[in-house]
Amino acid sequence: MRIALVTTFPPGGGSLNEYAFHVVRSLRQKPEVSEVLLLVDELPAGQSYPPDDETPGLAPLRYRPCWRFETLGNALRIRRMVRQLQPDALLFNIQFASFGRGKLAGALGLAAPLLAKTLGLPVVVLLHNLMDTVDLKSAGFTGNPLVERVIRAAGTLATRLLLRADLVAVTMPKYVELLEGRYGATNAILAPHGAFDEGVLPPTFELPPGPLRILTFGKFGTYKKVDTLIEAFQLLAKRSADPLELVIAGTDSPNTPGYLASVQERYNHVAGLRFTGYVPEEAVAPLFHEAAMVVIPYTSTTGSSGVLHQAGRSGRAVVLPRLGDLADLIAEEGYSGVFFEPENAWSLAEAMAKLIDDPTYRQELAQRNYAAARGLPMSDVVDWYLLHFQTLLHQRAPAPAIAQPDVALAKPQVALTKPQSAQSRK
Repeated sequence: MRIALVTTFPPGGGSLNEYAFHVVRSLRQKPEVSEVLLLVDELPAGQSYPPDDETPGLAPLRYRPCWRFETLGNALRIRRMVRQLQPDALLFNIQFASFGRGKLAGALGLAAPLLAKTLGLPVVVLLHNLMDTVDLKSAGFTGNPLVERVIRAAGTLATRLLLRADLVAVTMPKYVELLEGRYGATNAILAPHGAFDEGVLPPTFELPPGPLRILTFGKFGTYKKVDTLIEAFQLLAKRSADPLELVIAGTDSPNTPGYLASVQERYNHVAGLRFTGYVPEEAVAPLFHEAAMVVIPYTSTTGSSGVLHQAGRSGRAVVLPRLGDLADLIAEEGYSGVFFEPENAWSLAEAMAKLIDDPTYRQELAQRNYAAARGLPMSDVVDWYLLHFQTLLHQRAPAPAIAQPDVALAKPQVALTKPQSAQSRK
């Protein structure tokens, strides 16, 4: 199969680019896949994607920039590229703000799966969040109740458009229930998130020498904020006998440009605070391996957490807010962590202190998370998608024609003679 994937991708900094990196790496190793076509966003001036990759033993990887964040015509541009490439199947790796932080650009972009489906190929949408469950104020969309109602209505319409795809895969069971109950969906399926780097053992659960390192990672500024974390770090530093370091790794959310620069300026007096900026994909795993714990400082959630899975793959303990989606994920996928109350610096400081003061407990959580991450490797998740694509392709295949006999039916050659009378027969 020639698989096309609509997504962000490194070195692009868009949301879900890291997840796409690991999906594509597994796709290229599958014997069923002959080519992977990346329908990616256009990068800013001065940046570019690498050349197409034709590494022996892997399916070729082709980069095809064909849409741009915050552009109104993305759905049409994507359809045009799909029509040109003629892939066997199409996968969208998206969330509700993938195509723009502006309401109109974001909503119009979500019509892309429906338009692509008119070309007759199987279309699967991997949808990482649902507008129905997003706290719009915390996520940086709006704080105006009237505008929120308008966005909710647009979100409902966009959800119905997305459900016109052959399949819509979501990463949490309650999302499937919501799509079936509220929208009457019959094509919503639960898609496991998967571990990012299957089969790679962490070198050790012990920590490297030097300051005890606390890590947070992501795109910050909306519902992912670091202000409370920095304040909690200062409380810890005052009482800790050991040196501590807080590493804030990542970039601004597209919705809040300049957020991290303002935070760095406001807290430039804090000792042990380090900002890394953008982290290349090959440097992500070492960054997690060097941390004693990973903090997820969300004020609300919009679906499954890639950072939680990344921490699990690296065998690290996590500190996370007591929020619905994350609590559900912890229970459903077997992860473990220490909870704190969102936006409460004292609560967060106490949660981190539990892991600092009790190295045995910290290591126990790290081992549990590593076991949970290894339970479902990305390679298995990709097999799951390929199986669905094969089923959809089989359903589209024309029925075999019924063979016709080669020999024409001959007309019976029977001579019709006049019946003889009884006297003549004698």
